[in-house]
Amino acid sequence: MTSQYLNLTKNSLLAVAIAIRTWFSIADTTLNQTGQAIEGIGVIMAVYLTISLSISLFMNWYNAHIALVER
Repeated sequence: MTSQYLNLTKNSLLAVAIAIRTWFSIADTTLNQTGQAIEGIGVIMAVYLTISLSISLFMNWYNAHIALVER
């Protein structure tokens, strides 16, 4: 179930063209004004990583919470 939620999140984030254009527009603006391309892409990657890890941690907690207790 965790894999399905992460897959859904990944596909949803990648499918929204407006949001992607906005993020890359921000990164492009950062590149044009400061010349720091790696930092702009790093921020985009950090946001995606934070969302993915948050979902993964929550689902792991949920899975441990509802798991059957063995005797």
